[in-house]
Amino acid sequence: MSLFKKEPTRGTSGESFTRRQLLEDLYLTKNALDTAYANFEAVVDPDLIDCYTYEIYSVQKRYKFLLEQAKQMDLQTYF
Repeated sequence: MSLFKKEPTRGTSGESFTRRQLLEDLYLTKNALDTAYANFEAVVDPDLIDCYTYEIYSVQKRYKFLLEQAKQMDLQTYF
């Protein structure tokens, strides 16, 4: 996940690597968030509840960051 390249490289489709990577990262992060929520709902052990609470918080922060990056790049997202 290399979002911090200074110069985007061009792919064969003409779309910059950074844009494609950002969309892929958004997709993967959304899936990670869905998985974390599902795991949170399935556990009863207090330690695991804490674990998934922190994971959800962490993934939400990453998702928010990626959405802000997409907004700055004026990308259309459907997540």
